[in-house]
Amino acid sequence: MTLPTDLSTRLQTAIGLAKEVQQHPEANQAFQEVLGDLKAESPVAAELLEQLWREYIGTQRSSLFWEQLSDVEKNLSDRLSESHIQLKQNYLRLIQEQ
Repeated sequence: MTLPTDLSTRLQTAIGLAKEVQQHPEANQAFQEVLGDLKAESPVAAELLEQLWREYIGTQRSSLFWEQLSDVEKNLSDRLSESHIQLKQNYLRLIQEQ
């Protein structure tokens, strides 16, 4: 079964909104409208689409979490490197003074 163009376009809009976690409420609202129309045509397809949507939203949130965690690790690593370089320079100055 193919979605009518209108439903397909509206679903693409919801997916586009869901790419940003901050826009998930708007994306969910847009998706619920699509889902309501699809339920009238095919309840089974609507149920499957709803399951896929929940997985997609979960994946988007998980992706953001890991991206933020990666940024934190990078910042920590950068700070450790800077600290190590500073300690090394201090050690070299100390050795030269003696």
